[in-house]
Amino acid sequence: MHSKVLRQSKIKEIVTTQIVSSQEDLLDKLRNEGFDVTQATLSRDLHEMNIIRIPHEDGYKYILHQDENSRAIAHVIGMEIVNVMHNENVIVVRTMPGRAQGVAVYLDRLDNSHIMGTVAGDDTIFVVPDSIKNIPAIVKRIQDIMAQ
Repeated sequence: MHSKVLRQSKIKEIVTTQIVSSQEDLLDKLRNEGFDVTQATLSRDLHEMNIIRIPHEDGYKYILHQDENSRAIAHVIGMEIVNVMHNENVIVVRTMPGRAQGVAVYLDRLDNSHIMGTVAGDDTIFVVPDSIKNIPAIVKRIQDIMAQ
């Protein structure tokens, strides 16, 4: 049985040296390396490791979300957000189909964002603010990302 550290190290190696377009593709590559991983475990690993899926010339690929790439990634994330709206308690972000989870991971990782957490479906994200007073600031920050 492989430890979490070894598994995540192998995930990082695969993602940084190969084009991986889907979780299924990554699961196959891990299994070929002797790692018996479930889809749920892989999803958690990708989230913990700050690995996101971005558009690529032939579809999508997974990359490590690193600070030096943050401007380029923000630009991509901004293109994937269709709309942002809110009521008195929650913010709803609409994305392109299939992109909500990647955008949600990005939003969860923003520094000083006032975002307690997100819940993502296929094309919709619920953003939970740390305080309802901060909703306008969060909405503005998401709109700024959309404008990049």
